[in-house]
Amino acid sequence: MADRGASALSLPEDRPVRPDPVLALNGMGSFDWDLDAGLFHLDAQALEVLDLPPEEYDGRLDTLNALRVPPPEAARLDATVARAIKDGSDHYSAYFRIRCRDGTMRWTHTRGRLRRDDSGRPHRVVGILRDATEELADSTARSLRSAQEEAFRQQTGVVQVISAALAHARSVQDVIDVLKDTHGVRHLGATSLVMGLVEAGRIRLVAEGPAGSFVPGTRVTRIDEPYPMSEVVRTLSPRFIESPEEFAAHYPILWPHLTGLRITSAAYLPLIAQARPIGAMGLLYDDRRGFSAEERAVLVALGSSIAQSLMRAMLFEQEKDLAQGLQQAMLPRSIPSVRGADIAVRYRSAALGRDIGGDWYDLIPLPGDTPSGEGRVGAVIGDVQGHDTHAAAVMGQLRIVLRAYATEGHTPATVMARASVFLHELDTDRFATCLYAETDLATGVVQMVRAGHIDPLLRHRDGRCSRVPVEGGLPLGLSAEFGRLEYPVATLELDPGSTLLLCTDGLVELPGTDLDDGMSGLMGLVCEGPAEVEALADRLIQAAEERGGEDDVALLLLRRRAARAARPGRRLRQHVAAGDPEGLAQARHLVRATARAWGARAPSDEIELVADELITNALLHTGGSAVVTVRVLEGSERRLRIEVEDCSSALPRRRDAGESGVFGRGLLLVERLADAWGVQARGSGKAVWCEFRLP
Repeated sequence: MADRGASALSLPEDRPVRPDPVLALNGMGSFDWDLDAGLFHLDAQALEVLDLPPEEYDGRLDTLNALRVPPPEAARLDATVARAIKDGSDHYSAYFRIRCRDGTMRWTHTRGRLRRDDSGRPHRVVGILRDATEELADSTARSLRSAQEEAFRQQTGVVQVISAALAHARSVQDVIDVLKDTHGVRHLGATSLVMGLVEAGRIRLVAEGPAGSFVPGTRVTRIDEPYPMSEVVRTLSPRFIESPEEFAAHYPILWPHLTGLRITSAAYLPLIAQARPIGAMGLLYDDRRGFSAEERAVLVALGSSIAQSLMRAMLFEQEKDLAQGLQQAMLPRSIPSVRGADIAVRYRSAALGRDIGGDWYDLIPLPGDTPSGEGRVGAVIGDVQGHDTHAAAVMGQLRIVLRAYATEGHTPATVMARASVFLHELDTDRFATCLYAETDLATGVVQMVRAGHIDPLLRHRDGRCSRVPVEGGLPLGLSAEFGRLEYPVATLELDPGSTLLLCTDGLVELPGTDLDDGMSGLMGLVCEGPAEVEALADRLIQAAEERGGEDDVALLLLRRRAARAARPGRRLRQHVAAGDPEGLAQARHLVRATARAWGARAPSDEIELVADELITNALLHTGGSAVVTVRVLEGSERRLRIEVEDCSSALPRRRDAGESGVFGRGLLLVERLADAWGVQARGSGKAVWCEFRLP
């Protein structure tokens, strides 16, 4: 009969109650209560139990109460159901009396199971009804049974509440907090709690309470020591201590330290998960002796639930540490110091477990520093699709190739296009958004390209903040897949004291909010924040922490310092075509005239000779054209700089010409006559440069 009753309570939600012949043979009927519609369906046997003719019943609970259930009994039933709903229980059980058609009273027993929707709200109850008159003929037995059922219901309710709370625990400390909470084990009547975890053959105490109940020498104990937690870990069986005398007799080392707590009984439970002990828990009582079979079963069930939650929490923490370690390994270990700029970077992980993001930042020193050291630098911010270790791995590879392409000297658009091709050929289904900003700190000129990423922000010297519109291309990976590798370049002048802000969308986006609203809010924070980049970065990350959100945040701030050293002065440029002697002569004349006009009268012949060697080498050894640039760098030391660009990536090398050789002396002349010279990689080839000090 009990099995058939349990089966009736397990009906699927979409199946109405139908008469069950086995239930009927046992004098049991079933009901189906639609809480939303207020309908209370009874099958034929249930109507017979309630002594209710079918023609008198219209399927409504109010009618049933009016015909058969006296008001006090109806109120008690309502309170039982309401308590089950409030406690989060999925079932209830109660005895109540009905008034039959002949006026006599009859005891009836009901047991119902609550059905809940996805939000946890109960919407339906299915259950059974049976005649309990003979069962409860003796009023004393009836009262005792009711009290026992109520106590057992309260204990199982506490276990259910604790188990529900433990389902949300993400760490070992979360589990401990649930147990110490007002809804935790104290509702079972325990006065003190201890918990230990097994680590390398020892038990490490991780929780004890209340304060002042710690026993010296038990912070770390061996499994073979004569303590109750050690015993339950060794035997994998619970230990119920039913009196102070039993406690003192079996654990004489521990008992003297507990006399001040006035312990009268205790329950020590092994915490077993995946068929191995992971710890032990002890509940100590000061107001009871002994444990009934039902109470022992409840406590064993509680220990099992706690063990499973602890195992989930420990695995979760291990996975989180692994994922965060992988993510941190993929990010730059340090940001290089850049002369001429103040840099601040921040990363906030909002992920749980392995659900880490693919957000990243990078700062790349680029070839072409000026004598003052204020050269070119590339700033990168990006986000790989997804929140898992695969996203982090793809992020690390993208960061490396972007750095490689940038340091080779490619233009920003080329860097972005090549990175997109790389991601497309990586054989992954992920794409990435990215923003790359190449800044010449000497001139303040910033060239930016955007691949599906959010726009950068600019904080001006006076504290104003504005959004920098960058005409973007498709995200990395997608642009290569669709053959749309064009990335328009936006140019910005970064004045001394101004700050460029690059970030991922986790700093501005929240579910249900508009991106423009998020950007407006971020601009307000930047305007109100401090000018110093480290303090501003802290303020923005603090705001992200306060707001919450389930996405990671990467942030990079670049503030250009006031120019103190070499500043770019005038500049002239001329193109020299291959096989154009007249163009070569014009270039030499340009260099000589410019050097004289800009104050280099004495060494102008040497400057012209060096320039001629560089241009001739470019035309002779590359077979292509050359671009000659002459500029003055003004500052603490004025210099004339000559650059010759060509389309070949082959580096020039000095050779020994011998006494009668015609070739091989060009670079030797450059090295002897120029104050400095070198080679820079450019996206389309290289540039050979030299510098001369000016009076």
